[in-house]
Amino acid sequence: MSRIGKKIIEIPAGVTVTVADNNTVTVKGPKGELTRAFSPELTINIEENVLTVSRPSEEKTIRALHGTTRALISNMVEGVSKGYQKNLELIGVGYRAQKQGNKLVLNVGYSHPVEFEPEQGIEIEVPANTKISVKGISKERVGALAANIRDVRPPEPYKGKGIRYEGEVVRRKEGKTGK
Repeated sequence: MSRIGKKIIEIPAGVTVTVADNNTVTVKGPKGELTRAFSPELTINIEENVLTVSRPSEEKTIRALHGTTRALISNMVEGVSKGYQKNLELIGVGYRAQKQGNKLVLNVGYSHPVEFEPEQGIEIEVPANTKISVKGISKERVGALAANIRDVRPPEPYKGKGIRYEGEVVRRKEGKTGK
């Protein structure tokens, strides 16, 4: 039995979870609403404030879906109640971020500024000109946007310059040595 799949999901106060007949789960909370369709082979039960996911057989594909489905529903419940946030840091001389309207504008050593327009439901904040904060209710979309921002200028190992996640450790390499 999947260790993650058999864990229960406690639904906090203020969050409502509904399961349609084709295993489409809708989670509504104070921060918003998320909907996702899951495999119809799995059984999703809600009793009182506890949600459980169970599987009918021990087939390999169904075993694989069991833990994944439970984790995705758990992330949806946490997202609509607390929300998710990823923080990034810009390290390098002259590297800066600024917000122009809804867009994020990055100056990271290219001949042109790089712009990001967040999709609906995701918010970008710039608390300082070298810090970026990506917030939203979908863990998947927040992480994807943060990864796309990081990919503009990933941290390089020689000087450590680039865009990195807050707290990310970049292994440094030694440069060339003379004779």
